[in-house]
Formats: sequence, structure tokens, C-alpha cells
Amino acid sequence: MYYKVSDFEKDWKFESDSTLKIFSTLTDESLAQSVLPEGRSIGRLAWHITTSVGEMMTRVGLNTDSPSEDTPVPGTAEEILSAYDKAAKSVLSEITKKWNDGSLLNEADMYGEMWQNGQTLKVLVNHQIHHRAQITVLMRQAGLKVLGIYGPSKEEWEAMGMPSMK
Repeated sequence: MYYKVSDFEKDWKFESDSTLKIFSTLTDESLAQSVLPEGRSIGRLAWHITTSVGEMMTRVGLNTDSPSEDTPVPGTAEEILSAYDKAAKSVLSEITKKWNDGSLLNEADMYGEMWQNGQTLKVLVNHQIHHRAQITVLMRQAGLKVLGIYGPSKEEWEAMGMPSMK
């Protein structure tokens, strides 16, 4: 739960930049990669992260530059990257313009429950972290290089001349 807008702002900048970092390594071919034929693909997961920004923020009365959740998954990685970038920037803009620390205690209906806005923002951040991690597993299966977020990836350890951790 966030109690200060500035704390959310700091986390959101890092986490949205991290998501952009991962999305920037996706290729059009990799978007179809999934574990199972009926499972979510990289493209579907990336698009879900992107559309969830607007879907969740609408529930708390904010208007973001986000595609609606029923918008079909784009055919290119660049379209997903661009849409996410706009959505992520617009969240920060909306919150810093319209909310203050006290606004984080206000409640809104989130999926049939009343959540404080600070809790909704924390779920928004954690939601993208969760799905971004799923994407990185699929990226390895698709043969893409995985970039480190909270520490070096296997490839980054090796580039530093160190054995990757097992």
C-alpha cells in the first residue's frame, strides 16, 4: 500500500522503465511464444500488462492514454512497446496532477471489493512485475536474451566474465 504519491512515483518510474526494457527486447516472432498452445503468449501477456493500466486506473477515476482491455493484441512488438510507454507515462501524469497523499486513502470499487487507492496502485505495480516475470521465462524459450532487472541475468553474469548462478 502506498501512503505517499512520491513513493509510488519512484516505484512506478523504476518498474515501468523495467517493463519497457523487457518489451524493447521482444521481436514480432517472439510474440507467439507460449508454454502450452492454450496458454498466454508473450504478446498476450505484454498486451495484458498494457491494457490493465487503463482498466485499473479507470476504476479509480483516472483517465489514462491506454488501450481498452478488449482491444486485440497488436501484431508487432513495437506497437505493444509504444502503447505501454504511453499508458505508463499517462498514469504518472494523472496521479501527480490529480492526487495528493490524502487521495491514496480514498476507496473505490475494485472487482467487488473496496480498496484504498494506495492499495490499488500497489496491486498495479505488483501485477506488472508478476506478468513481466512470466514473459522472461517465455523469452528464454523463444531464444531471446533476458535482461536483468533486480540483478544481472545469466547472460549479463557471463558478459562480466563470471559464472552464472545455478
